[in-house]
Parts: sequence; C-alpha cells; structure tokens
Amino acid sequence: MHNMHIAGMAKSITIRDVPEEAHQELAARAARSGQSLQEYLRGELIELAGKPDVASLLARVSERKRRTGQRLSREAILGHRKADRP
Repeated sequence: MHNMHIAGMAKSITIRDVPEEAHQELAARAARSGQSLQEYLRGELIELAGKPDVASLLARVSERKRRTGQRLSREAILGHRKADRP
C-alpha cells in the first residue's frame, strides 16, 4: 500500500450516514485483510489521497498535450490498451 508522508499531526475523520450494506462490505474487506475497520479505512484513505483525482489527471493530460502538441490516434490508443492486456 502506498504510504503518504504526513506532515504535522494526524487528523480524525467522522463519516455519518454510511448505508448498512456499504458498512458490512467494508467490514468484511477489513476482516479478510486481517485489519480492523479503522485500520483498513485509514489505509484506503491514505492510498486514495496519494492518487490524483480525475480533474487533476485530466488537467495534466491537457497541459501535456498543449505543451508537446502530441496527439495519439484512436488506433494507437487501442493498440496500447490491447498490448497491456494479457
């Protein structure tokens, strides 16, 4: 799991109104990984925070396209996608 450097003090988060089905699924995932629900969710949140959100990712792609002027054809994109699959 990706570890993000945490500057300063750790913070607490309270999440209310989680649907029962979602809570049960998350608790089951935690149990399967040998963690408490709190440990599991903490790890998932740290990993999530370490990844760019969709808006940031799209902005980076747009900036790179603007800066380099490079564009991939539909065929090239599908070829790369196919190459990445087993």
